[in-house]
Amino acid sequence: MVQTLALKGSKKLLNAWAFYDWANSVYSLVISSAIFPLFYGLLFRTAGIEQVTIFGGEIARAPLISYVTSLAFVFIAIVTPLVSGVADYLGNKKVFLKFFCYLGAASCIGLYWFSLEHIYFGLACYFFGLVGFWVSFAINNSYLPDIAFPEQQDSISAKGFSLGYIGSVILLVFNLFMVMEPDFFGITDSGGEVAEIKAMKYSFISVGIWWILFSQYTFAHLPKGYKREGERKHIILNGFKELRLVWHQLGENRKLKRYLGAFFTYSMAVQTIMLIATYFGEEEIIWGSDDERTMGLIVSILLIQLVAILGATVTARASKAYGNIKTLIVINVIWGLLCVYAYFLQTPMDFYIAAGLVGIVMGGIQALSRSTYSKFLPETTDTTSFFSFYDVAEKIGIIIGTLMYGIVAQLTGSMRNSTIFLGLFFLIGIFLLLRVNKVKTPN
Repeated sequence: MVQTLALKGSKKLLNAWAFYDWANSVYSLVISSAIFPLFYGLLFRTAGIEQVTIFGGEIARAPLISYVTSLAFVFIAIVTPLVSGVADYLGNKKVFLKFFCYLGAASCIGLYWFSLEHIYFGLACYFFGLVGFWVSFAINNSYLPDIAFPEQQDSISAKGFSLGYIGSVILLVFNLFMVMEPDFFGITDSGGEVAEIKAMKYSFISVGIWWILFSQYTFAHLPKGYKREGERKHIILNGFKELRLVWHQLGENRKLKRYLGAFFTYSMAVQTIMLIATYFGEEEIIWGSDDERTMGLIVSILLIQLVAILGATVTARASKAYGNIKTLIVINVIWGLLCVYAYFLQTPMDFYIAAGLVGIVMGGIQALSRSTYSKFLPETTDTTSFFSFYDVAEKIGIIIGTLMYGIVAQLTGSMRNSTIFLGLFFLIGIFLLLRVNKVKTPN
């Protein structure tokens, strides 16, 4: 049976591509940012411990999850170029998109069995959930020039973001209701496990089912991919060869190279903060009760999501008026001050204020960083390789940031000290951004 695919630029194809954001964004909000960090902390508090034995050594819960996150991003940074190279030369990106989608979704469902007694299995599910999300996200992004014409790409990217936000908030609100009112769903204390923890486990299953179910629309309409002509002798290493070619080209564009250095430095701190913010609030803020902690942290996350849209809009306008680099410098200054402010956070209100401020600069710095990179690119048709390089640089930054955050938290015994440490990366980022405009872009 021959499948009839929608033509490039068609409404059906564009909507199918954007709809993957609706399918997979529930992972980043419900698992990474909201329910799992709450579940993880509650699991330790219920057991009355702060440390577990891993590979014969004692490690506290905060550094543990930070190290696993770092390890996952090491794997992601290696696998993504490999998959990119193989998929391009085989002409079948969709099979890899499906594989990593199902890997991530199955791992979310596997989190239902996360327990301190089976800590290795639980951490493996957390690990492969991250891998499935980020690698499938990168593959889906690589479809953009295949399914949309240049004049369509900004609007369809924005539509994907909006769909992802709406879908993830819907499921998060449902899961929040399930966690706060487990009796309504027939979830009760049993087998020595409190109803709240059981409800959180059911939310992990809901994420996996949602992800698999709604991705089918995307899979039904996206093309397999386009086969790249050329040498196919070493297809596994082609993705890394492309990254090496981009690195050599950076030597001919000093402005782009300096900007990438600045981006790598401050992005390291931004991405780390986004990954550990909920863990910080769960452990360091003085909450009145477990119910207040759960509600307060999820409200904070929703606040960040809402304010981030406003932040992206304000930042876009500021960049038009003052230029991208100057705007990025100001945003880095605000981020640095937020790191200092985070050190002194004590009450839930302090955390809500920080969440609102983080939302403003989070939405702005992500959108502006990507568009600034795009503006500095040389005249080339190989934009996919340049953005692959950008993606790998971001992931390496996450590896270093989360690893160093975990080390500082473990050595000092406090996550607060790590926030000051991250603030130093924003100071270095500001210095590096100041050097960017001192170089003229080559003709």
